[in-house]
Amino acid sequence: MLNTHIKKLSIRGVAGMVVLGAVLAGCSSSDESPDSTSADTSVAASGCPDQAIVDAATTEGKVNLIALPDNWANYKGILEAFRTKYEGVENPVANPDASSADELTAVETLAGQPDQPDAVDVSPAIGQEFDAKGLWEPFKPCAWDEIPEVLKDPNGNWVAAYYGLMAIGANTTVVTEVPTSFADLLDPKYEGKVAINGDPRESGAGFAAVMAASLANGGSFDDIMPGIEYFAKLKEQGILAASDVTEATVISGETPIWFDWTYNYPGLAPQLESNGVTLSIKVPSDGVYGGYYQQGAVKGSPNPNAAKLWIDHIISDEGALGYIVGGAIPARFEALVAAGKVSDEMMANLPDPALIQGITFPTPAQITAAKEVLAKEWGPKVADK
Repeated sequence: MLNTHIKKLSIRGVAGMVVLGAVLAGCSSSDESPDSTSADTSVAASGCPDQAIVDAATTEGKVNLIALPDNWANYKGILEAFRTKYEGVENPVANPDASSADELTAVETLAGQPDQPDAVDVSPAIGQEFDAKGLWEPFKPCAWDEIPEVLKDPNGNWVAAYYGLMAIGANTTVVTEVPTSFADLLDPKYEGKVAINGDPRESGAGFAAVMAASLANGGSFDDIMPGIEYFAKLKEQGILAASDVTEATVISGETPIWFDWTYNYPGLAPQLESNGVTLSIKVPSDGVYGGYYQQGAVKGSPNPNAAKLWIDHIISDEGALGYIVGGAIPARFEALVAAGKVSDEMMANLPDPALIQGITFPTPAQITAAKEVLAKEWGPKVADK
């Protein structure tokens, strides 16, 4: 989402990917493309998801979702596939451009009401608050064993259905010399042109931009301060734009350079092209950072079975392949490739393998510590300046 994108933005296209290989379990397999409108017959034949959950979800009639913009990792296609697969279960999305923090607020303030979110898609930092407050409803979807350990909670509280890399987007009709690193952006020629996709104290994409900047400037998962100081320098030099990044500010040239996940660029490309705007996406050479969002069912929500069905769907073949269409790397990627379900055309949507081979994710403890530093330092050093 652009502003729209306080949680997430959207545009892109990068190149292939190499995987190691795993055996695809029959529980969540399908030979159909992510745009297919028919159900996963092998899943139905295996009895997974449990028919009792399907029946109960159909009785509930809908799953309340939130903060899933159409152009974020192809959620439009993934949502449509769910409606086709489970015709009796609606999946309305409230406040599509909400931040992860907004999702938590909605879950808490709407508790006990029929429109409370049943499932969420939040940054790990906000996911930790869900955990601390006991807001997750544990559920292990059909292809649980194919999800890498780092991309799921061992108790089934959440799964990370997809992930991506932090990247620099540029409107090349305005920016003729495209930056390829954090170091490049310190050049005065970019004055007033650089924006972050959301406040890093609330936005997963914003948090990742600061962490990537930290890695580029001598920091680490244990030390986010160099990233905060980097953006403080951009602010002091007038390079960091005063306005939030939105589709309109990108098109107008008000914020022609911005940070966001690689999978948030493809969905924006058509709108830019229709407005005569050309685009460049570069993973910064000096600060490669990969990250994921956590998806899970909400404890005590009005439609608990429909929530579980939704979580199962985004992990299933339809959901996983749908994420690839949007440029996101699904959690089950290796298993899908090993089973021959990812075409060369689909592979072209994903980041270059050289960029992702060494990617590791910060631990929950590291995220908590970084979030605390951001909460204390971002205001006085950057936001309030």
